[in-house]
Amino acid sequence: MKKVYFLIIISLSLCCSSCVDMVEQYTFKANGACTVSYRFDMSRAVSVLMNLMSDSLTNTPQFSIKKDTSMNFYSALPDSAQARMTAEEAAMAKSSNLSILMNLKRSQMKVSIDHEAKSPEELEGYLQRLSKMAGNQQISASQKADKTFKSVDVQQLIAGQDCYSYQITPNKFYRIIDLKKFNAFLKKTQSTFAMARAMLIDMPYKVVLRFAKPVKKINNPKAVLSADRRQVTLQTNMDDVMKNPTLMNLKIDF
Repeated sequence: MKKVYFLIIISLSLCCSSCVDMVEQYTFKANGACTVSYRFDMSRAVSVLMNLMSDSLTNTPQFSIKKDTSMNFYSALPDSAQARMTAEEAAMAKSSNLSILMNLKRSQMKVSIDHEAKSPEELEGYLQRLSKMAGNQQISASQKADKTFKSVDVQQLIAGQDCYSYQITPNKFYRIIDLKKFNAFLKKTQSTFAMARAMLIDMPYKVVLRFAKPVKKINNPKAVLSADRRQVTLQTNMDDVMKNPTLMNLKIDF
């Protein structure tokens, strides 16, 4: 039975790191605060996995696991990760929320991380530290108490965020990709991206920014500005980003 369990974990880990529909969403308020959300939908990965497994395997208790939980992000990290955090990082993690929805029988696997920054300075600090806060740790679906499912590797999901440098003020949102860091990220994840392409799985990536006032200027030609000039949507996929990482650069004045 342990062999069956580990097969599930390994398969999910391989699939989930590449077969992810990812959405970043920023909602800026008039007072300078901003809610930032990362949504990872790995349901396609689970669906692929289920199709690869035999009926005898998918009928085991491990495939009957269901989770629908929400918790403090800090509480989901192991003690070793918490101990390495600075006081500022711990405060940011404690003010973030982690949600997990999982139902393998229905091919559902969704993870979200949400945080509300009270100022542009806090938002910039949070974005710069997000990958470091996660560390290289796997998180549990219920405050480190759940031994049944621990294959949600946050570092795999948000490691790419470490590739950006940010400049955020009350009137601008600038994000520039660091090509050296991005190439290092690709080197670490090239096998999973190659597997996704071999399985003909697309890897969409969407960034949505909603502003309290109209956007004055934006530099990315792929970004779509709404009719009221208060929402910017950048939609692409990892194949295009790997060919041209600067597609993810954003300089928005509002």
